[in-house]
Amino acid sequence: MTMPVAANLAELHARIATAARAAGRPPEAVAVVAVSKTQDPAAIEAAIAAGQRRFGENRVQEAQAKYPALKASHAGLELHLIGPLQTNKVKEAVALFDVIETLDRPKLAAALQREMERQQRRPRLFVQVNTGEEAQKAGVPPGEADAFIAACRDRGLAIDGLMCVPPVEESPAPHFALLREIARRNGIVGLSMGMSGDFETAIRFGATLVRVGTAIFGARRADQPVGA
Repeated sequence: MTMPVAANLAELHARIATAARAAGRPPEAVAVVAVSKTQDPAAIEAAIAAGQRRFGENRVQEAQAKYPALKASHAGLELHLIGPLQTNKVKEAVALFDVIETLDRPKLAAALQREMERQQRRPRLFVQVNTGEEAQKAGVPPGEADAFIAACRDRGLAIDGLMCVPPVEESPAPHFALLREIARRNGIVGLSMGMSGDFETAIRFGATLVRVGTAIFGARRADQPVGA
């Protein structure tokens, strides 16, 4: 069965343009990270054929199985790590990903600094902020974000953006507003926030990247993990 990935992407971009204009922003200020976790290469190829170039994966191991071949076949793909990064996977992550959105603790910052120097490869870094201060969720607590960003910069790590995943049972707007304010006072431009169900709200609060899976690839099967 052919998935309507191209049609879904066209509809998504139309919705993004509408939301951006309503917020007084140019549509091109918002980029889509297509969340391709659990998707097979055929689905990703369909998105690439429709013009999509940015993709997000949650796990280093799954990305390693899919993306080296895809990157070799398609110039200009940009791969984002949007799931938690364990320090024992830093070597592989630095080698494969172009953007790591889940920097959230000093030990990881130190490991990334060492590995980026060793490989002479510098993926762009986003700090993940746990705006809901949820115990089960990764991310720097909001009250510690300024100090953590400063400590990363002291290590020589450039911080290109912030990322958050609001609590599912709460309105996302206050969380997006909080992330925007942390970014503003730290001179950070990139804001990765908003998923299939709330990206239009995120655009209103300044998102520069929206992480969208279901609205592109369709609903996942019951045996697949909950996605974006």
